[in-house]
Amino acid sequence: MSSTTACPRSPEVRDWVIRAATVEDREAIYAARHEIYAREIGQHQVNVEGSLRDALDAYNVYLVATFGGEMAGFVSITPPGRGRYSVEKYIALDKLPFPADDRLYEVRLLTVLPRRRRTFLALALMWAAFRWVESRGGTRIVAIGREDVLDMYRRVGLQMVGPKFPAGAVVYCLMQGTTQDVHDHLGSIDGMLRRIEAEVQWGLGVAYWTPAPCYHGGEFFRAIGEGFDHLERHRQVINADVLDAWFPPAPGAVESLTRDISWLVRTSPPVDCKGLIQAVAAARGVPTSSILPGAGSSDLIFRVLRHWLTRGSRVLLLNPTYGEYEHLLESVVECQVQRWELQRDRSYRWAATELAGRLNGGVDLVVLVNPNSPTGQHVGRQDLETALESLPPTTRIWIDETYVDYAGDGESLEAFAAASANVFVCKSMSKVYGLSGLRVGYLCGPPHQLEGLRTITPPWVVGLPAQLAAVRALQDPDYYSRRWRETRALRESLAQALSSLGWDVVPGSANFLLCHLPAGAAPASTVVERCREHGLWLRDVSDPRCGLGSGALRLTVKDAATNRRILEILRTVIG
Repeated sequence: MSSTTACPRSPEVRDWVIRAATVEDREAIYAARHEIYAREIGQHQVNVEGSLRDALDAYNVYLVATFGGEMAGFVSITPPGRGRYSVEKYIALDKLPFPADDRLYEVRLLTVLPRRRRTFLALALMWAAFRWVESRGGTRIVAIGREDVLDMYRRVGLQMVGPKFPAGAVVYCLMQGTTQDVHDHLGSIDGMLRRIEAEVQWGLGVAYWTPAPCYHGGEFFRAIGEGFDHLERHRQVINADVLDAWFPPAPGAVESLTRDISWLVRTSPPVDCKGLIQAVAAARGVPTSSILPGAGSSDLIFRVLRHWLTRGSRVLLLNPTYGEYEHLLESVVECQVQRWELQRDRSYRWAATELAGRLNGGVDLVVLVNPNSPTGQHVGRQDLETALESLPPTTRIWIDETYVDYAGDGESLEAFAAASANVFVCKSMSKVYGLSGLRVGYLCGPPHQLEGLRTITPPWVVGLPAQLAAVRALQDPDYYSRRWRETRALRESLAQALSSLGWDVVPGSANFLLCHLPAGAAPASTVVERCREHGLWLRDVSDPRCGLGSGALRLTVKDAATNRRILEILRTVIG
């Protein structure tokens, strides 16, 4: 499903409940099966026990719907691995027009009791069965549907295949579809599913909607091998779709890791990252109480913002900006997000003086990525500090400074944040210190605000190799200052070369460039795909939600020789 709304969390008691069946429910289900499938539609013979069950009930899963505590309907799911499905009564598995593999689940006995018919219940139970199957890795559903209710199966994406089968007084049809087929039919049932979400207490233990993964790029590993079998290929692949540094970590960091690597990987780190915190505090000129460690900025984003925010929270977010924030705020926490739309004719620049006017009656959190990604635009420290001082102290300000060191010396707001009441600076040591593979970062802010966050920070949150490398990196500021200056020069040179191809290159302040292809050129998705054939991986950022257009792509600044290779490939691809 393309929708990513999470399971409803309303505290009110709801009359409708969908959940897994209990042992007691099963007896009621068997009795209901007899009443409906024997007495009502004559598919089976009436028996004196007044109960219908079969051999599949030994391992079938039942989901039930209740209203006011009374059973209203149910559906059964036959999982793979037992070597038997109900559909085999009508057709052999090897005669099915699709594979009967370990991802095939059968949905059967979709039943709504008479007094609850003409409601949304049939669709709700079918949706519950789909989510149960999908959450367990199923990729295909097979069902035997009654001929008179096939439209409901079709609405969720199942299609009739093969012949019809008479069973007593009714006729059944073989239906099947992949989980992707169901996703593709979401548009036709989305409105009803949202009504069901609002009215039903969902008790299946899986999310109501299919959780959307947070897309983060980094697809170049497909060329190297995600099983790490061909790491040597990294010498041929240009991973310009992620924003890793082109230079190695400081020599002291590399030497410390390689000298004692066997001991480092088998030894538990300092439990509270005390040495790392002290190194960060000394390098940034802030108290140790203002530093909260994390396994990269992603860990901090997910840990802290989920702790602070609720579904009713209001958040101001730049657009376009780093996609992880949109994913977390809208798809995980489900906040009320206000977007500050950045304009191409201003090169996506935003002014600090505009910030106060964007709060629209007040928000709980403002998220600023500075320099911004994917635009590369940076707002100077002094201008931003002046603007932040005028904002209400009840509004938290989250500033992501992952790339700020590329923008120039003295541009970080860490000291300002540490002395404030409501400003927080999220720092990753991945992109500017060459430590992307180690996942280390920290949050800098007012000590009293970080105090509660320490209680939800797990022990050993940063591994020992990462702690050591980060400390050694912070001890060599001269090395990194040189590398950041080199990066700025490489960026300007690459920007000029890309402009000579007719590209509209957005002037930036980080280690990457946002580019718009010329009017009439192939879309960014096509250019990116063609470049991959030559070992060059770029980032397609033409997602319509960002408003960048179909010709937008982003590439990382590399060393001079690699930048020349990038340009050669681009000239070949665009012809």
